Amino acid sequence: MVSPHRPMDMVKMKIDEPQEDEYAIFRMTGFSPLERLIFPASDGYFLNSCDSFLPAGEKLADWEQSLLLFYKKLYHLSGKTIVSKNPFNSMRINEIRKIFPGARFIHIYRHPFDVIPSTINMFDIVQKQNCLNNKGAKPTIHEVAQVYDHVMTVIRRDLSALPEEFYHEIMFEDLESDPLRSLKSLYQSLNLEFSNEFEKKVGIYLSEIKDYRKNEFHLSADEKKTISGLLAHHMEYYRYF
Repeated sequence: MVSPHRPMDMVKMKIDEPQEDEYAIFRMTGFSPLERLIFPASDGYFLNSCDSFLPAGEKLADWEQSLLLFYKKLYHLSGKTIVSKNPFNSMRINEIRKIFPGARFIHIYRHPFDVIPSTINMFDIVQKQNCLNNKGAKPTIHEVAQVYDHVMTVIRRDLSALPEEFYHEIMFEDLESDPLRSLKSLYQSLNLEFSNEFEKKVGIYLSEIKDYRKNEFHLSADEKKTISGLLAHHMEYYRYF
């Protein structure tokens, strides 16, 4: 009954495929910004005015304990290092570091001209599938760019406070053009072993997805101007200007 790929793109979606864990975290902790998507309070983008992706006050301690239990369960099943590919955790770097002092962070950044329309497409589809009231609407470029600005500002601030051996940043375009080189650089930066056996596995995986095609979005000159106007400082920092 499960679709062979995600509704917003052609990424495989099977029971045993890795997926983002925010829905599981929401289920276990009872808190997530996703609640705003399922029960929109207005017709605006569900992340508008969502300054923090953490519960406030006394609920934070309960959230921390539930998150810890969730990752303990994952580790109990596999015994392997856990990799959470969860964009919402980008706004929880300090909290995750408090719970897991040895945690390391990988930040993959991408040109805003690709990120913004992709985000609009994704949440327009996901909201239509999950919204449980009559509110909510397709997010605008201006709304998504404003939220993106806030998220990127928090990421840059929190990563800059970490020792260099605890985080690594990768330009998506570099990862896409030469994934093996980008992965080797990542492993070296985080003091992880990149064995010959692992390199072979990466090569096999890359051959399996060689025919994958990303979504393509085309922005007008005015739309690019809007994005550049709101995100110029990030685009300059990451050398997209």
